[in-house]
Amino acid sequence: MFNIGNIKVSRVVESEGPFAPIDVFFPDVEREVIEANRDWLMPRFIDPATEMIILNIQSYVLRTAHHTILVDTCVGNHKERPGRASFHQLNLPYLADLAAAGVQPEDVDFVMCTHLHIDHVGWNTKLVDGRWVPTFPNAKYIFGRTEYEFWEQRHIDGTQGPVPNVYDDSVLPVMEAGQAVLVDMDHQIDDNMWFEPAPGHTAGNMILHLQAGDDRAVLSGDVMHHPLQLIRPEWSSRACEDPVQSTVTRRALIERYADTDTLIAPAHFASPTAGHIIRRGDAFAFRLLGEE
Repeated sequence: MFNIGNIKVSRVVESEGPFAPIDVFFPDVEREVIEANRDWLMPRFIDPATEMIILNIQSYVLRTAHHTILVDTCVGNHKERPGRASFHQLNLPYLADLAAAGVQPEDVDFVMCTHLHIDHVGWNTKLVDGRWVPTFPNAKYIFGRTEYEFWEQRHIDGTQGPVPNVYDDSVLPVMEAGQAVLVDMDHQIDDNMWFEPAPGHTAGNMILHLQAGDDRAVLSGDVMHHPLQLIRPEWSSRACEDPVQSTVTRRALIERYADTDTLIAPAHFASPTAGHIIRRGDAFAFRLLGEE
């Protein structure tokens, strides 16, 4: 997909397609904004037949000279998600697709979760003889401490937010196996890879920076779900824990990287996903890699 120095970045897509009506996912949407931007939003980012937003649920695979790293692990198979029909009891060829990308579960050295939402932790575990066990037996799973403690407390309290808590089947088994590493939100992984706090979508949401020489990329996770949020950064998704802080974080990222050489790789933009933020009049747009 792309290289940042000696870091090779590729994607493993679990699913992609129309996900939800625009006004359901973005409660503050304004119809006239959609119409004014049809020329670049449709059909790539919004399905013109259904007018549903197109979302991509995927993992990034980072291969360095020494390590194989998986960033975010999608929804997962066989998970009980009765409140999310599109996520409930999936049986998708994610591991076969990972193998087709040249990676077996045993090859993964690190799993990094930008946050612990339902669609970013699913393949942390798999079902074996009725038990959830870590999918990647040799990996250390890197979780942000703030994020982990937030979801652990919700698990203890039994409280829910806008997104179901999947701590029990997708996070706790990793902790019990002794494979989790809790880190600060600005954790430096090595000289060319580090986290940065990006709160709002969740309490401990993080983005991942890659840098080598003049090459820079940001794996921006769910700071932005969809290119619509480049036009209106104030449109937080229904999945955001703190819509106001989410807007602040998103606006800062957009303004920081607009019209720069930094490659932005969101979690959910339509394939091929990565690209550059560009100014478009008094707002912003997205130019996909390979289409520039």
